[in-house]
Amino acid sequence: MSAQSEITQRDLRLRSKEIMDAVQSGESFTVTRDGHRIGELIPLRRRRRFVPRGEFAAMSRTAPDILLDTFRADQDADIDAEPNDPYAR
Repeated sequence: MSAQSEITQRDLRLRSKEIMDAVQSGESFTVTRDGHRIGELIPLRRRRRFVPRGEFAAMSRTAPDILLDTFRADQDADIDAEPNDPYAR
């Protein structure tokens, strides 16, 4: 949708189910009161549950190389580090 539909506060109150169904399907609305814009109803972005195989493969091709020795040294340094005790005085 290119432009948001304007609805009045009264329309929102009287047609809330219809409007919320439209928002759920991707439509956006600008709410007005006494002719003044007071808010927007917009659909929430949904997180993807998975990444398609082709997209993952494309990202993997451009990912930096992992140097195993450096990675292992970083892990060992973190494990050997003394943990901070939040209750120590």
